Amino acid sequence: MSEKRENEGEGDIKVKDRRRFDSEGRPRDDADEGEEGAREPEASPVGEGRQGSSAAAGAEAESPPPMDFSTFTLSLATSAQFHMGLVPHPSTGKPEKNLPLAKETIDLIAMLQEKTRGNLSEQESRLMEHVLYDLRMMYVEVKKQG
Repeated sequence: MSEKRENEGEGDIKVKDRRRFDSEGRPRDDADEGEEGAREPEASPVGEGRQGSSAAAGAEAESPPPMDFSTFTLSLATSAQFHMGLVPHPSTGKPEKNLPLAKETIDLIAMLQEKTRGNLSEQESRLMEHVLYDLRMMYVEVKKQG
């Protein structure tokens, strides 16, 4: 898409700064709020306070998906995989193993399964069973490797 714009000619591209705050966090006087195409940030029903100071500074942040039990379970499972060294660290790109923390996270999911028994939908119950089985098998394999 950017290639197409480059071929249209130099005078065709206009850049307009629509940020409502300057680099020091003060509201800008020249910010157009009623301009067509300007979007208001969407309110998130869960975790409205998550955007914090980055939103106040004018940085665009993608809102997280709504949190439900399945998302929470998968988040814990990803955390366990991270601690087993199966998911690389975001800043270094290298896996880091912390097997005691991985075991603790797996045990936490097992505790949630026990405490929520009878209160989950059939789909959530199956997800919990499959996640625990997979994580336990992964843990055994990683532990064997050393």
